[in-house]
Amino acid sequence: MFAVSSPVFANNGSIPKKYTSDGENVSPAIEWSGVPPETRSFALIVDDPDAPDPRAPQRTWVHWVLYDIPAEAHALSEDAMHQGLPAGTRHGLNDWNQPSYGGPSPPVGRHRYFHKLYALDVLLGDLQQPTKRRLLSAMKGHVLAEAQVIGTYQMAR
Repeated sequence: MFAVSSPVFANNGSIPKKYTSDGENVSPAIEWSGVPPETRSFALIVDDPDAPDPRAPQRTWVHWVLYDIPAEAHALSEDAMHQGLPAGTRHGLNDWNQPSYGGPSPPVGRHRYFHKLYALDVLLGDLQQPTKRRLLSAMKGHVLAEAQVIGTYQMAR
C-alpha cells in the first residue's frame, strides 16, 4: 500500500517550529513506501485548506509544489531545497509565487498542512513552474496512487 510519512511529525500531529516561518522555514523530511511498480515519477503538493482562519476557511493556500521526482526516490531530505532534491526534480510555484518551500505561517488558529504525494505513470517534463492547478491538470489520467500525511501548526502568540 502506497504510504507517505515524515520522521519529524506524526500524521495529524504538530509540525515542529523549525519547519515553519516561526523557525528556520525549512522543509521537513518526507518518506514513502509501497510504490506501484509502474511508477515513472512522483509529484508532491503541500497545502493548507484552512486559510486564513480554520473556523471560516476561504481558500486553500499552497506551500510547496514539486514534480518529476524520480521513481527511484523514496524520500526527500530535511531542507531539501538546500540539501539537494533528487536529480531531475522540477519545481512548481507556491502561493507566494515562488518555486520553493514556504513553511506554515497561519494568521489565526491551528491549521492543517496536507503533504500529498502522487505516484505517476509518466514524467511530465518541463511545465514552466506550474501552479498547483496546472500541475493537477497535467497529472490527469496519470495518477497511479496518492498518499498523504497531515501536520498541524499554530503560531505562538
